[in-house]
Amino acid sequence: VQLVESGGGLVQPGGSLRLSCAASGFDFRYYAFTWFRQTPGKAREGVSCVANSDGSTRYEESAEGRFTISVDKTKKTVDLQMSSVREEDTAVYFCAAAVWDRPCPVDEIDMEYWGTGTAVTVSS
Repeated sequence: VQLVESGGGLVQPGGSLRLSCAASGFDFRYYAFTWFRQTPGKAREGVSCVANSDGSTRYEESAEGRFTISVDKTKKTVDLQMSSVREEDTAVYFCAAAVWDRPCPVDEIDMEYWGTGTAVTVSS
């Protein structure tokens, strides 16, 4: 089982970045996926969720209207399009998966698989 994130890097405030999570080793169709982020000294927080069961999505308040989560069931990837980024979006972003037959959200405790993270730095 693997979740591999990619797409992190340095971006200027107001810019855009697209993160991708490639899943393998489990039946993608029965899972919900959540992007989390974490900065030093702070608790990990859920940013956005998508459930393959019904296509529902959910966004953390500060991400609403700026980030878009999407799924490609053929490629088995979950992307997070980040736009109008802010310095406070700087964090390590993690992709996580949980077998889930209900709409989003999914609690962190229910996550079964985690990626190793990709770092995003928003700075001018």
